[in-house]
Amino acid sequence: MCGITGWVAFSRDLSQQSAVVGAMTDTLDHRGPDARGLWLGTHAALGHRRLSIIDLEHGTQPMLTPEQGPDGLPRAVISYGGEIYNFRELREELALLGHRFTTRSDTEVALRGYLQWGADLVHRLNGMYSIAIWDTAREELLLVRDRLGVKPLFYYPTDDGVLFGSEPKAILANPLARARAGGEELCDALLFLRSPGRVPFRGMHEVKPGHLLRIGRDGIREERYWSLEARPHTDDLTTTIATVRDLLDDIVPRQMIADVPLVSLLSGGLDSSTVTALAARTRAAEGAQLSTFSVDFTGHTENFKADAVRPTPDGPYAREVARHVSSDHHMITLDRGRLLDPAVRKAVLGAWDLPFNFADLDVSLYLLFAAVREHATVALSGEGADEVFGGYLWFSDPGARAAETFPWLKLGAHRGLDPRSLFHPWFIDGIDLAEYEADLYRTALAEVPVLDGENAEERRTRELGHLTLTRWLPILLDKKDRMGMASGLEGRVPFCDHRLVEYVFNVPWEMKNFGGEEKALLRAAAADLLPESVLRRKKAAYPSIQDPAYDRALITGLATAADGEGGAPLAPFLDGDAVRRLTDKTAGGSLSEFERILVESTARMDDWLRTYQVELTGIKGVN
Repeated sequence: MCGITGWVAFSRDLSQQSAVVGAMTDTLDHRGPDARGLWLGTHAALGHRRLSIIDLEHGTQPMLTPEQGPDGLPRAVISYGGEIYNFRELREELALLGHRFTTRSDTEVALRGYLQWGADLVHRLNGMYSIAIWDTAREELLLVRDRLGVKPLFYYPTDDGVLFGSEPKAILANPLARARAGGEELCDALLFLRSPGRVPFRGMHEVKPGHLLRIGRDGIREERYWSLEARPHTDDLTTTIATVRDLLDDIVPRQMIADVPLVSLLSGGLDSSTVTALAARTRAAEGAQLSTFSVDFTGHTENFKADAVRPTPDGPYAREVARHVSSDHHMITLDRGRLLDPAVRKAVLGAWDLPFNFADLDVSLYLLFAAVREHATVALSGEGADEVFGGYLWFSDPGARAAETFPWLKLGAHRGLDPRSLFHPWFIDGIDLAEYEADLYRTALAEVPVLDGENAEERRTRELGHLTLTRWLPILLDKKDRMGMASGLEGRVPFCDHRLVEYVFNVPWEMKNFGGEEKALLRAAAADLLPESVLRRKKAAYPSIQDPAYDRALITGLATAADGEGGAPLAPFLDGDAVRRLTDKTAGGSLSEFERILVESTARMDDWLRTYQVELTGIKGVN
C-alpha cells in the first residue's frame, strides 16, 4: 500500500520540476511513511510514498525497467499502490516467458507484466491497486484502477496533459490545479452516494473502478476493462454454498500475504467473524496466533439501547468469536472527548479531502485504525459482504424496492436523513438537486446488465444489487481507505475479490436468502466456522456513540455556522429555523443516527469549503 502521484505535460520540460513534484508527493507521506521516491523525465514526472508490505528491503519506487530504448531512457517507469494477490503466479508465468526479477515485490511483477502484455495486463490481476505506468517510447501514461475501486486514483486534466494522485491533496499541491465547486459539485457533496468518476472539486475526476486511462499527445482516452455481467446461474443450492466457501478459502489466505504484522478487525457480526475465523485457521496452520481488534465506547455495552439498525451491541459477540477462534483480542474503547477533539476531526477531514462523512463512525474508525497501527501494518475486514450477499434492508423493504431513486436515499429520508432539510429551498432549487439526483439514478439504472427471461421482481433485485455495488459500496471503501491510510494502515477486503463478486451477483435471490434469512448463503458457507449465536445474529451496523452530550456539541457547532459566525461559507444557504428545531430536540434528548449524520455532513461541508478555500462559482446567492 502506497501513495502515488505525478504530472504529464507535453509542452514543457518536467525534468526541472522536482520541487513541485516533490511537494505533490509529500502530501501523501501518511500513505507511505517508509520511503519517498521521484522520477523526472522530460514530459512525465512520477512520485511515490511507500508503505513497505512485501519485500521490505527492495521494491523502491518509482521503479524503472533495466531495459532501455534507443534514447537511453528506461523502457517504462511505474508508480504503484495496492496489492496484487496473485503476483506469485504471474511471476512464475513471466519467468517462463524469459523475464528476470531482481526483487520479490509485486511492483516488479506489474512492471514486467506491462512489458509482456501491455495494458492487457489488467485482465490478469487479482487485487486492489492504483497503477501509473509511463511508457517512454510511446510517450503515453497508463492509469489503472482495480475492478471494485478499493484503491483511489484521482486525475485533473490540464491544457497539455494531466495531474494525478492517490488523493486530491496531491493534485491541489500543483499550482495548475484550483479548488473550485459549482452547483453540480455541491450536489455530489449533498447526496449520500458516489457516482463513478465524479469528484466535488470542479475539473477533478476519479479513474472509475474497472477502468483505465491512456494519456498521450492526442488527449485522454478512457477504457472499461471490467464490469458486472448478467449470466444464468446453473448451480444448485448445495453447489452454490460450496463454491462460495471454496472461494473464501482461497481469498482470505491469499490476502494474508505480507512481510509485516497483519491483524483482523472483528465486530462480532457475520461478515468480520467469517473473515476472522478463516484467517485464524490460516495462522494456526502456520503455528501462529491471529490478533483481532474491536471498537467500543465508554459505557456503550452497559447502557446499550437497541434500535432498528443496531439490535444488539458488538462487544459480547466479538469476545465470543475471539474465544472461539483463539485470537489475541484487543478492545479499543473511545469516549466522547476523543470523538469531539478538534484536532482529530481536522485530521479526519484531511484524510477525506472531500465533504463526505459517516458522522461519528468516521472519527471512531480513524481512532480505531490509529490504535491498530501501533500493533500492525495490515488489517483484514468484512466490508463488501452486505453489498455482495444482499444484507441491507432495501433489498426487502417494499418502499425502498419501489423507490424511483437510490433506495438508501429513500430509507434515509424517512428517518431524518434528507440532505435538503437544513438548507433554504431556494438554494436546493438553485443547484437543481432533484433533477441531478434523478439523472444520476437514470444513468445508474441504464448500466445494469439484462438477463433474458428475468421477471420484474428478479430484474428489480438485480438492479438493487448493481446499484449497491456501484454507488453505495464505493463510499464505504473510500471511508476504509482514507481512515486507514491516514495512519499508514493497509485495509484488505476479502469480500471484494472480483471472482466472488461476479459469482454471487448472479445467484438468484431465493438462494441468497433461502429460508427467509438475511445473507443465508453466507451463513451456510460459514456454518462450521462460527458459534451458533454469531451465525444466527441479525445484522447490526458499525457501532455509533449513544450520548446526548455528543449531539448537543454537534448541533452547537452547526448553529454557530448557521448564524454566520466565523465567516461560515454555508451560512447564506442554511435554514436557521431547521437548525434550531434540531437544537431544541437535543435539549431534551438525542438525535437519531440519521439526524446526526445530517448534522455532521452539513458541518463537514462547511469545514471543507473553508479548509480547502473552495471557490464557489455559478451558485445563486454567491457573488
